[in-house]
Amino acid sequence: MPPAKKSGRALLREEGLERTDNNLKSHTWPVIQMINQKNYYTEYLKREDQVMVYRQQQEESAKAALQQAKDRTIANANGYGDAMDVDEEGDKEEEMLGSKVIVIHPGSQNLRIGLASDALPRSIPMVIARRSDQAEFEVGPPYPKRQKVDVGKNTEEEEEEEEHLFGPEFTHQLHEMSIELKQRMRNNKRRILPNSKDLVISYNNRTAADIVKEHNDPNRVEWTEVPPDSPPEYFVGKEALRIPDTSRPRYRLVWPIRHGWLNEKDYKSKRRLFADISVILEEAMKKELGIAKKDIRGTYSAVLVVPDLYEKVYVNEMLELLFKDFFFQQVCIIQESLAASFGAGFSQACIVDIGAQKTSVCCVEEGMCVPESRLNLKYGGADVTNTFIKALLVSQFPYRDINLWRRYDYLLAEELKLKYYTLNDAVISVQVCDFHLRAPGSDTKKYSFKCYDEVMIAPMGYFNPKIFDHSYKLEGRRSLLDRSYDIYDGKPDDPISTAQLTLYQAPRPSSNGNASVNEVGLDGGAATPVNLSLLTPAKGPTLNPFSHINLETTAATPRSSIAGSPAPEGTPIPGTSTPALNSSGPVPFGHLGGLLVPIGPTPLELAEERDKQVPVCPLDQAIVESITHASKGDEKKIKEYLGSIMIVGGGSQVAGLNHLLEERLRGMKRYSDFNVMVAPPPRELDPQVIVWKGSSVFGKLKSTNDSWIRAADYDILGSRLLAYRCLWLY
Repeated sequence: MPPAKKSGRALLREEGLERTDNNLKSHTWPVIQMINQKNYYTEYLKREDQVMVYRQQQEESAKAALQQAKDRTIANANGYGDAMDVDEEGDKEEEMLGSKVIVIHPGSQNLRIGLASDALPRSIPMVIARRSDQAEFEVGPPYPKRQKVDVGKNTEEEEEEEEHLFGPEFTHQLHEMSIELKQRMRNNKRRILPNSKDLVISYNNRTAADIVKEHNDPNRVEWTEVPPDSPPEYFVGKEALRIPDTSRPRYRLVWPIRHGWLNEKDYKSKRRLFADISVILEEAMKKELGIAKKDIRGTYSAVLVVPDLYEKVYVNEMLELLFKDFFFQQVCIIQESLAASFGAGFSQACIVDIGAQKTSVCCVEEGMCVPESRLNLKYGGADVTNTFIKALLVSQFPYRDINLWRRYDYLLAEELKLKYYTLNDAVISVQVCDFHLRAPGSDTKKYSFKCYDEVMIAPMGYFNPKIFDHSYKLEGRRSLLDRSYDIYDGKPDDPISTAQLTLYQAPRPSSNGNASVNEVGLDGGAATPVNLSLLTPAKGPTLNPFSHINLETTAATPRSSIAGSPAPEGTPIPGTSTPALNSSGPVPFGHLGGLLVPIGPTPLELAEERDKQVPVCPLDQAIVESITHASKGDEKKIKEYLGSIMIVGGGSQVAGLNHLLEERLRGMKRYSDFNVMVAPPPRELDPQVIVWKGSSVFGKLKSTNDSWIRAADYDILGSRLLAYRCLWLY
């Protein structure tokens, strides 16, 4: 009889291999249950007490309230509690806060710095002079750069070549603007002499300089003395501009900020660049405010003013400088246009800030800058100075050897511009002007010259920036400092607005409809063709594999996405050697011949394409672009912005600018029926310091406690704090 069939479990029991449950786990790893993906919820980083920055702020507020309650209890117990007035305490606290807050507004030409409790800031040139083998005028050709003129020609040929002294492009723009000015004067019933230009040239050709002895010159200049035995390593500010060009040893001027960017052209290392900025700030605080660097640590706070369209690398490095080099107790950051609105007391306005080398336009609404309305144009008052000198030289300016690389010539050019330039055509006539040339080590020379329309053509470059020289503004760009990238996806994350992107697109007609303004590239005056497929990816061509389907019949059916799957790692981009994974962000893909190919530029390519262009645009057109993107088609907002345009900055001090800008804006058909008002800052405030004044007000407000970045928090989180502490989306 065959044996009874046994089960597998019985066989295992007989062989001693049966598994017995002794309630012991085979591993110590915790068992995580599967999440219910249909209905799950998390509170991670959704409450303020889960963010360290907010939690510490609440704890400090609670400690302050507890300490105040204890003080009141002790005061009441001592019998003088009724004498403590809460309002007086608040005023004393606010006053004390303002006396310990340093407001810093760095610019391309001037640094404005002062305590928040001061009425006005101290302004010093943002320049440093360091010992060098050569001065700046010995390094390269004189500026403005002239073209070579043959000496052996007759008078008529020489005069013709003098007209083309700065190239045919400048001559053409100067001639066109002169014709436009004459037409404007005829329309306004102004008197025009037919031979005005000839009168100016003939007078300037025969005039000579008069020598004025130094003891007879009441306004002689006190030049900076350089001790030959122990010369200082550097000079800062006005002292640097007053150093003789031929001093022993030589000193070379360097401006750390140029055109609103960090100056990467004149520096070989990033460390020296920020060391110079640190030295300028330290000397300004010591000489102008009487505050030594050692007294700042843990005692003073700082308010830093940054551009509307800033670069994150600049903000992060300046924040690192203020905390790690000066050891400020806390720092807060404010944008220029927002500070200008605070200083003027406007809750809604279109702020136009014309600086020395940068012009920014931004709309402010309810205490916030409208992000998509921000514009940053790379021209300003310094371009007007250069153009003014060029126009005078074309008219046979008697001081032919003027070179803006020489310090006394630079100061002379700024003096002539501020004294004579205007945008009021009622004063345009052949007028006799004079100036004194004061050079170190020589007697004063007095020159007389005549000028005509040069005084108005130069500032009219704000409305025709093609006359400005843009050939040098991109030199050294990105040679020391790379752009900022997102730490998660590697895309460039410097802020950019839709209004700013319009400057990089197709050429636009100017407001008078006669000329067009393109972007200016590395070659200066000539317009550079722009790759529109790179600069406008949203409008670029896309491959639609379902284009043969009649969309009218399928309009009611939702369509799926036509984008292809992401390309595998290492898929090359046509025209480049960079694989798709190494680009800064994903790119759209489409089907072509059964293969997945990228059909659009990467964000990195877009940023690199923008870096090759100098963003310029007529000032009136820039204001229209900013208002258009801020209002988003709302006619009521357009009227409000057009009725509250405020011009600030040192470049806005030209007479007649407000009236001419109003006239050009009203001349546009779209806004001919609107009430356009361009007003200076109220209460007769200086437009140069209105931004600093608003920043000082911001630094004293109690509501800005949320904007302060404390040194202890910065040591832990670094620049990531800006995402929590800035008033805008950083």
